[in-house]
Amino acid sequence: MKIAVIGCGYVGLVTGAGLANLGNDVICVDIDDEKISNLRKGIIPFFEPGLRDMVEMNLAQKRLMFTTDSELAIRNSDVIFIAVGTPSDGNGKADLSAVFAVADHIAKYIDAYKVVVVKSTVPVGTCHKIRDHMRQRMKQRVEFDVVSNPEFLREGEAVNDFMIPDRIVIGIDNGKAKDVMLALYRPVERTGRPIMITDVKSSELIKYASNAMLAMRISFMNELSHLCEKVGADVKIIARGVGLDSRIGSRFLQAGAGYGGSCFPKDVRALVQTLEEYGCDSRLIAAVEGVNELQKSSIVPKVRKLVPDLKGKKVAIWGLSFKPKTDDMREAPSIVVIEQLQQLGAEISAFDPVSERNARKLLSGVHFAETPLGALEGAHCLVVVTEWDLFRELDKDRMKKLMAAPNIVDGRNIYEPDEMRSLGFNYVGVGRG
Repeated sequence: MKIAVIGCGYVGLVTGAGLANLGNDVICVDIDDEKISNLRKGIIPFFEPGLRDMVEMNLAQKRLMFTTDSELAIRNSDVIFIAVGTPSDGNGKADLSAVFAVADHIAKYIDAYKVVVVKSTVPVGTCHKIRDHMRQRMKQRVEFDVVSNPEFLREGEAVNDFMIPDRIVIGIDNGKAKDVMLALYRPVERTGRPIMITDVKSSELIKYASNAMLAMRISFMNELSHLCEKVGADVKIIARGVGLDSRIGSRFLQAGAGYGGSCFPKDVRALVQTLEEYGCDSRLIAAVEGVNELQKSSIVPKVRKLVPDLKGKKVAIWGLSFKPKTDDMREAPSIVVIEQLQQLGAEISAFDPVSERNARKLLSGVHFAETPLGALEGAHCLVVVTEWDLFRELDKDRMKKLMAAPNIVDGRNIYEPDEMRSLGFNYVGVGRG
C-alpha cells in the first residue's frame, strides 16, 4: 500500500518506519529541511531504541523515503496519516493549528479517493471538524474519509509497541475506509493483536481516557506516598499488595517524583478542558494534574531534611529525562527539582546517559558529568530523578567515598532503604519509612 505520513516527530517517524517495515511504500513529510536531510542519512532526531536500525533497513530497501514536498506525498499515496504535534496552549487546550494546516495541504492536493488517518492526539469531535474543514477548502469534489487511529506508543518501547501492540483502535464512519484500514493492519493482526473498530468519537476519546487513567494511577500512588511517610508504611509494599488484585494489576502503581513527557501532561489538561467545554465536572481529572505538580515539588524538601543549608552545596542529579530509555525532557520532573535547588543556592552536577543535549537547551548553570560517579564527586547529596538501570548496581562503597556527605534522596525508589542505611547512607525515598 502507498502511504504518506505527515509529521516526522516521535509518532510520525515510528509510524512511518513501522508501516514500511510491514512492506508498504511510505513517504514521510516534514517542513524541517535539516531534519529531513538528516533522516535521509539515517540520523534520528531523538533517542528511541531500535528505531535507527528500522529506518536504515527500510531506507536501504527503498520502502521508506523522506521529503519536504507534501504535494508529492499526498498525490502518490492511498492513505495519509496526520502525525503532527498537538501541544497544550496557554489554557491547557490542545493546539490543533498544525493538524488543520496539514488538512489544508491535503485538501489542496487530493486528486482521488484517499483515507485520511488522524494519528495525532486530538479532542473528541476533531476528526469530523477536519472532514468538514477539508470539504470547505477543496476546489474540486473528491471522495475521501477521515479515520481516527490513536497511537499508544511508549517512549523507550515504541518500536515494540508498534509491531506488537496491546490493541489497535480504529474509528471509522463507513465500510470503504474500514476495508482499507483492516488491510493495512492485517500483518499486525496476524500476530494475535486485537483490532478494535469503533465510531470516530469513541476512538478519539479512548486515547485521552487511557492516558488520563494511567496518569491517575501514578498520582494516586504519589498522593498515598505522603501518608506512608507520616505513618511509617512502605509505598512499594502497598503497591505490591494493591497490584496483586487481579481487578487492578501492578502497572503504573509506582510512587516517585511525578510524571512528565509528551503525552500525560498535555492530554490530561486537554481532557479537563473538553469536560469543562461540555459542562461536565472535571474535579477528578484536574486533581490528577494538580497532584503531579505537587509531587515534583516534594523532592527538594526531602533534600533539605538532609542538607538544611544548600547555599554553595553541591547536589548530584542522576537522570534528567522524564523516564528511562528516552531523551525526552518535556515536562520532566528534573527541571523542577534542579530549578528549585538552584533557587536555594545549590550547585548542580547532573548525569543522564542520553539526555544531555536536550537538557542543555532547558537548564542553565548546570555542570554535566560524563559518568554517574563523576557527578558524585564532592556532592553533599545525591538525588535520583530518573530510574535508569545503570544506577541500580553501582559500587556503593565508591559512591560513598566520592561524596562530601553520604546523603541520598531516591526519587524513584530504586534502592532498598535498609540496605542503603546499613552501608552508611542517610537515605530518603518516596513513601518509604
